[in-house]
Amino acid sequence: MTDETLRTSTQVPKKASLDGLEERWGAAWEEGGTYAFNPDTERDEVYSIDTPPPTVSGSLHVGHVFSYTHTDVVARYKRMRGYNVFYPMGWDDNGLPTERRVQNYYGVRVDPSQPYVEDFVPPHDGGDGKSIKYADQKPISRRNFIELCWKLTAEDEKQFEALWRRLGLSIDWTHQYQTIDSNAQRVAQTAFIRNLARGEAYQAQAPGLWDVTFQTAVAQAELEAREYPGAYHTLAFHTDGDDVLIETTRPELLPACVALVAHPDDERYQHLFGTTATTPVFGVEIPILAHPAAEIDKGAGIAMCCTFGDLTDVQWWRELNLPMRAVLGKDGRLLNETPEWITSDAGTEAYEEMAGKTTFTARKVLVERLKASGEMVGEEKPTQRMTNFFEKGDKPLEIVTSRQWYIRNGGRAFTDATGKDLRDSLLVRGKELEFHPDFMRVRYNNWVEGLNSDWLISRQRFFGVPIPLWYKVSDSGDVDYDAVITPTEDMLPIDPTTDTPPGYDEAQRGKPGGFVGEVDIMDTWATSSLTPQVAGGWLRDEKLFDAVYPMDLRPQGQDIIRTWLFSTMVRAHLEFDGLPWKHAAISGWILDPDRKKMSKSKGNVVTPMGLLEQHGSDAVRYWAASARLGTDAAFDEQQMKIGRRLAMKLLNASKFALGMAGGDAQVDLDPSAVSEPLDRAMLAMLAGVIERATTAFEAYDHTRALEVTETCFWTFCDDYLELVKDRAYDRDGELATRGEGAKVRSARVTLNLAVDAFLRLFAPVLPYATEEVWSWYRTGSVHNAQWPSASEVGNAAEGDPQLVDIAGGTLAALRKIKSEQKVSQRTAYASVTVEIPQDWADAVELVRSELEAAAHVTGTLDFVGGDVAEPEVTAFEFAVED
Repeated sequence: MTDETLRTSTQVPKKASLDGLEERWGAAWEEGGTYAFNPDTERDEVYSIDTPPPTVSGSLHVGHVFSYTHTDVVARYKRMRGYNVFYPMGWDDNGLPTERRVQNYYGVRVDPSQPYVEDFVPPHDGGDGKSIKYADQKPISRRNFIELCWKLTAEDEKQFEALWRRLGLSIDWTHQYQTIDSNAQRVAQTAFIRNLARGEAYQAQAPGLWDVTFQTAVAQAELEAREYPGAYHTLAFHTDGDDVLIETTRPELLPACVALVAHPDDERYQHLFGTTATTPVFGVEIPILAHPAAEIDKGAGIAMCCTFGDLTDVQWWRELNLPMRAVLGKDGRLLNETPEWITSDAGTEAYEEMAGKTTFTARKVLVERLKASGEMVGEEKPTQRMTNFFEKGDKPLEIVTSRQWYIRNGGRAFTDATGKDLRDSLLVRGKELEFHPDFMRVRYNNWVEGLNSDWLISRQRFFGVPIPLWYKVSDSGDVDYDAVITPTEDMLPIDPTTDTPPGYDEAQRGKPGGFVGEVDIMDTWATSSLTPQVAGGWLRDEKLFDAVYPMDLRPQGQDIIRTWLFSTMVRAHLEFDGLPWKHAAISGWILDPDRKKMSKSKGNVVTPMGLLEQHGSDAVRYWAASARLGTDAAFDEQQMKIGRRLAMKLLNASKFALGMAGGDAQVDLDPSAVSEPLDRAMLAMLAGVIERATTAFEAYDHTRALEVTETCFWTFCDDYLELVKDRAYDRDGELATRGEGAKVRSARVTLNLAVDAFLRLFAPVLPYATEEVWSWYRTGSVHNAQWPSASEVGNAAEGDPQLVDIAGGTLAALRKIKSEQKVSQRTAYASVTVEIPQDWADAVELVRSELEAAAHVTGTLDFVGGDVAEPEVTAFEFAVED
């Protein structure tokens, strides 16, 4: 915390303005190190934030501004509470999104067979890359492609940083990291090597979801179910008795059929269990089996099991111990070689016509043959079916058998280092973590309980953290993937495609008796799951790591609880046997005017820089902070306009209040000088607001803190300021002449104390306007000032906050009549009678003088108790103007 002291003279400007505050104060904060983290600290003095690293693959949208403002509000509040806030910024720059952007931006794609070109110049540089077809993208070496990835991400990060600075994020910009730099690679590779040593990482040759467009395996957490057009085909399988009819949307997988499966309780097929059938066209004999996962009421109630059409096929294949008869390649085409299990002439001829074709074309070919043979009953019946897509892909996923690396995550039975089942341990971790809001916890629990596989972390891509392994090559030249060679930790980070393992030299790469390097990279979550460790200095800065880990807060979106939050919990549990942070703050989504989630894929996003320039950063932050954690909010420029009005009112009201004494006198903040009932009532109201706002912030309810502060502020402006301005001004010195100077000082001190508190209450949300006003009468930064406390307002406890409402309500009634009579509010009352609630009699007398001055009552002001809920003027006469 920096020292903030009163200036010897107040420097209130002649005209207050919001224009230019972002540039001026942004530069001042940077120069003064306002948000710098102090490394010389103890853990209990620190509040550390696991800041989400935005994906550097294009542009930020207003949804980012929304959620990152929530985090910044917390950071600013905690800093004012005296914490040494560790608030870094990361950039998620590896993986598929970056590769796609580089392909579109430069018009290139990777071909590992291409040689490296020094000083390579891409065919495009920021043109309309989306119009460049895949076939027209220039093939380049993996190394050249990665260099372009590095180049473009560096440029994107600068643009992102500029926007974050404009928004006013109180980041310590000396603490930045990337999910692809040497630090992140060392952390990710070390964690993986340790996972492997403990049996938590393993490789397996198994069926898995595969994206044929991006040529990579896809994890369960990356799936997105979408409707996809298809058609049911009724096919006749032959038995010793009647044909068995099945319905399928994937007839092209018929050559991969290994069984027919029905529910064990389905009476229609019980007599067939244990017998066999032969497939149409191909004539392959397959068993008819029972399994409880078969759906009696779906279609014919019996289905063909192929290797593999969907995840149910995988389940049946495993649990019924069926053979592997895969016919689909990683490119999404049927394999060129006719499978050995197809032996009939008709079957061989049919497959040869399908071989090498896409699933769409192969389906057309086979359907024609099925119709010609009479083994397809009726015509196709169009349908919409739900199928799995890679969340970033455009084509349905296929299931392909391949060698992949996994990390255990509770999806399959595994006993962790604590001696407990890993899934149970992770459910316990979920109970230990404080979710804000708490109802988001159920999403974590549902995900963990619904896992059916371990975490697939290997990706067949290029720009990412290499899996740090090599494999021995036998003397006969075959790669032995079971003979894994691991690096020592002091070697990390490494790239096994260019670095050599211990005990070998480069000449032995790919040679009999030598080695080969793993070419796969880790998926992006395998690195992002370690952001607390990467940002916090694990393995590189022990002092920093001890000061910030485990972190205090993970802020993030609700849609990545299953990915980022869960995977980080997994890594922290496996490596550190604990939580990675104490709190998780979950933001909602931004909805467009049609109440649809904003996303780049839907094309309904709003880019934020224009909004920041048009409305001002404080105004946009106000809109964001007006939404509670976990609650979806509509994009609403009207709310931004309200925020700008609030920021402007804060400037003007503060200018008005701080300038009451005239000249450039030092601001008076002595609470012992507050003597008048209305002044004490105002401070009592403010003390209550401080307590409620503090309680709300501690509960991670920034919206409630803003609500109570804003409500009180408008009461201060609309009621209190109007009621006391004449007394505070005392322009002619009349009160001082009468020996009532203490009343004048009471009003001025109250105004000053209120402004001083409001600035700090608003500072987390409106950093620019509050810093501007703070500079008029104090040194240092409001953002390093102490958060206000009720005790600061001195004898406010003696005041009755209801008195402000009573005085304000009565003044409103006196003003209402003038508005209805269409006269100026400065028109004087010669006499006026106000009917008030019975229990207000004593209170209004305490503020009679303020009401007479504010309402311009030059004659008599009478109060009459009555059966009314609110004050009402019952008789009045305006003074005759001279």
